Amino acid sequence: MLDLWYKNAIMYTLNVATYMDGNDDGIGDFKGLTDRLDHIAKLGVNCVWLLPFYPSPRLDYGYDVTDYYNVAPELGTLGDFVEFSHQARLRGLRLVIDLPINHTSDQHPWFIDARADPHSPFRDYYIWSRTKPLNANDGVVFPGYQSRVWTYDSRARAWYFHRFYPHQPDLDIMNEAVRNEIFKIVGFWVELGVSGFRIDAAPFVVEEVRPDEPIRRRYEFFGELRNFLSWRKGDAILLAEANVLPNEMPEYFGDGTRLHMLFAFLANQYSFLTFARQDAEPLIRGLKMLPRLPQLGQWAHFLRNHDELDLGRLSEEERAECYAQFASDPDMQLYGRGIRRRLAPMFNGERRRIELAFSLMFSLPGTPVIYYGDELGMGDDLSLPERWPVRTCMQWSDEPNAGFSTVEEERLIHPAIMEGPHGAANINVVVQQRDPDSLLNWVRRLVDVRESCSEVGWGEIEIIETDHPSVFAHRTEADGNTTVILHNLCDQACCVRVTLKEDEIGNLTDLFGNRVYDANNDDAQVFALDGYGYRWFRRDGLRR
Repeated sequence: MLDLWYKNAIMYTLNVATYMDGNDDGIGDFKGLTDRLDHIAKLGVNCVWLLPFYPSPRLDYGYDVTDYYNVAPELGTLGDFVEFSHQARLRGLRLVIDLPINHTSDQHPWFIDARADPHSPFRDYYIWSRTKPLNANDGVVFPGYQSRVWTYDSRARAWYFHRFYPHQPDLDIMNEAVRNEIFKIVGFWVELGVSGFRIDAAPFVVEEVRPDEPIRRRYEFFGELRNFLSWRKGDAILLAEANVLPNEMPEYFGDGTRLHMLFAFLANQYSFLTFARQDAEPLIRGLKMLPRLPQLGQWAHFLRNHDELDLGRLSEEERAECYAQFASDPDMQLYGRGIRRRLAPMFNGERRRIELAFSLMFSLPGTPVIYYGDELGMGDDLSLPERWPVRTCMQWSDEPNAGFSTVEEERLIHPAIMEGPHGAANINVVVQQRDPDSLLNWVRRLVDVRESCSEVGWGEIEIIETDHPSVFAHRTEADGNTTVILHNLCDQACCVRVTLKEDEIGNLTDLFGNRVYDANNDDAQVFALDGYGYRWFRRDGLRR
């Protein structure tokens, strides 16, 4: 029998380099992360997703890999990783790691050998052109920071393709030797305790690129990778970053034999439009765009991550509305499509709105993903370039360097935010652990409630009609259990009439208030909600 653990999982995302410095050299490492595993376990999550930790020049936050079979020396050793993996398993935590296989670093031995010798077996690992392609400047991913996708290499005397920065040459997935190498990489980390892989830039991984020819996507590779992984570890998963149009999404799942999970970028973008308008309509519209999943498929829902908040699927006018609400200063915007801020500053630190956003994300059918520090309300450092403002050190205490490291501040590899409303002087783990009403302890309660409602992870969403435009109401059902969840997206309190099913009236338990709402004629379908209020109700399948 398949173990579909990811259906009721809650993920926690972190970067080893910014989480905890365990050897006082100014950068986080696996020793420090292992020492802080109890914080993650007590949060209640059951899966940790690690951003890239491989050896790398770190010109792109570790996504420019030079060795897929090792740990960056500044982060520790393979032995440190295995100890971390062991300790995580003892706490009931599964591991998902980033798999950036669209490209390597230009300092990877494969590329060094490929550019030096046209007869090298590694030459065909990459994509080359003897002449400058006509579309050399088309399809850049980072407008304003990247000018082309083909670059001339004087040593190779040829042009090479790079979907991202020039220091990240693309691998040719059509090359059988490259595919076999990827299988070996996956197999290696599975043997060290990994339960899944987050495939970076999935649409570009399967691009078949040839000079001056139309690009084709060979989605069947995901099926090949799934087959390999399933034989090595039957319950391991593939989670893909693919911000694509709805009609493309089924290609990533296939009939349930390709990828297990996709990030729900559309739901994320329309959620923020809904927050900006205080109106449920955009979210309902966005959710209706999502295709129906195969039985084994799953969405991964998130609020913020390590990149910009990408709003590229919204119209220009809709994006402008989000900018006006959450990123009015042009310095807060990025690539003409996104926002480079953390969640709490976007909501001006307003606790009610932060809770509303978390509750909404956790209530959507799928797997919720928390970005490290958002459980505290950490802020951003807009003095940092591009996507770096949201990649600061975890705030453990109000001590120097936010308790992250004991080195002098100038020796920190990544900055710690100390001052301001979201700095460690005000926002940190130690303070919030002691406060029963803190955001941290509230998130812990939310995680506990969500894990008790497995139907949210397993079921399909049914949007419930209400008589108030600012209220989003929906239900999910599975195995005889039902959740009915209400969110008031407006800052004003309201009473909303909700269309319930007959067997729900009088049989709903308020999961936060832990009390039963008895039938009282028609009023049993009218609920009071505070401004930015939310209520989770459940009908237990055992209740008759």
